[in-house]
Amino acid sequence: MTGIDYLPLVPQLILILGGMAIMLLEPFTAPGNKSRLGQIAVVATAAAAYSLKFQWEPHARGLFFGMFVVDNYSIFFQWLFLVITGICVLISMRFNERESTNRGEYYALLLFACSGMSIMAASADLILTFIGIEILSIATYILAGFRRTDPRCNESSLKYFLLGSFATAFLLYGIALLYGSTGSTNYQIIRDVSAFQGPPQTTTLVGLGLLLVGFGFKIALVPFHAWAPDVYEGAPTPVTAFMTVGPKAAGFAALVRVLVQALPAFGPDYWTRILWVLSILTMTLGNVVAIRQTNIKRMLAYSSIAHAGYILIGIVCNSGAGYSALLFYLVAYTVMNLGAFTIVLTLTRAGDKNVNVDDYAGLGRTAPFLAAMLSLFLISLSGIPLTGGFIGKFYLFSAAIRQGFLGLAIIGVLNSLVSVAYYFRVIVTMYMRDPHEGVAQVEVLRIPVLAVVSIAAIAILWLGIYPSQILNLADHSILALK
Repeated sequence: MTGIDYLPLVPQLILILGGMAIMLLEPFTAPGNKSRLGQIAVVATAAAAYSLKFQWEPHARGLFFGMFVVDNYSIFFQWLFLVITGICVLISMRFNERESTNRGEYYALLLFACSGMSIMAASADLILTFIGIEILSIATYILAGFRRTDPRCNESSLKYFLLGSFATAFLLYGIALLYGSTGSTNYQIIRDVSAFQGPPQTTTLVGLGLLLVGFGFKIALVPFHAWAPDVYEGAPTPVTAFMTVGPKAAGFAALVRVLVQALPAFGPDYWTRILWVLSILTMTLGNVVAIRQTNIKRMLAYSSIAHAGYILIGIVCNSGAGYSALLFYLVAYTVMNLGAFTIVLTLTRAGDKNVNVDDYAGLGRTAPFLAAMLSLFLISLSGIPLTGGFIGKFYLFSAAIRQGFLGLAIIGVLNSLVSVAYYFRVIVTMYMRDPHEGVAQVEVLRIPVLAVVSIAAIAILWLGIYPSQILNLADHSILALK
């Protein structure tokens, strides 16, 4: 490799070196100054994001014999991952101080997880995709159980680890079968061999099915979602916020690249039909079960499952418009979900308590700013007009109708109507009920939290009123997959 070949790796190197620096500095940092390690993580994500500015170009570049691809698609997702990681670091510092878990390895793990997500988006080889998934998974297994003295947190981490290991086995078997039937793990070679073979071999189809099981676990598709509610509820709230958007976006980034670049020939007759069924099951079960939840973290967990079903519509469409809508919706979903979790985090008490919907009674009077912002994020999640959530669903459903999936679009609209019931229940509780003893108490808002909430609110309205800029960016990113 020549010196210039290392330029596309600069963002990953910054994240990895930043994580290593935090780990080395941790023993020498006084307990009261651990938040400075979080500041280093924020600087690392900002520096990595800035370095991506110089890599945006129309032509893709391949490294390591084509295993690692730098194109506008991977750069789009890397920017998204860096924003997610930076925000989660910012909202974690105060939480970790309160919970006495303010240790440097927490911030290092977030950087390593971000590196794994970036590898997943840039991978053009099944082996490298698997490595990226494992880097991300190992980091999130640890983060889910970071509060070691909390039994719920330990249970969350153990469930995630055991079920994650089980899903990894499916993924590996799928990779092995595809390698056996095509002789390679490279996406382009798999594509060429599959087209040359004509009718698909049984091993290829079984391998495709096992891959969908592995990815279905990562993005919490029904029926591979069973881990998500318990893990999201038991994990520390900032980690839950990260897991509902980061790994989900990374899973979709990798899944789209695998299906479009490696297995496009099987789309119309095989994976499109399978994902059509999974999309309906996922959005329906997520919304219906969310109605019954009284814990707001668990409610948002099932909401996250439902949104995975909406996002899957973009892949079912298997068109440029569908994939562009998918990218746009991931941006909007990231903003509104992180905004909602930031407010939930602000209202929790020591021990990660005050996470029941009843704890938000009268919040419209005791904390009008937070109540208004949470209402905005919930309104956007339900898909009400003039918000990013509405525009995202509009483009997804429009793409489905154009591709002939009218029934899928109608089911998506009906599910959005169902979601109004549990999102607006929180709003009604905040504004229509009197505060009671034990209601969520509001601490003085720190500048990072105030900035995250305010910017997220502005972004949601901007995406709802003026979405063209992000849509154009998504359109240019999708061109890299053709």
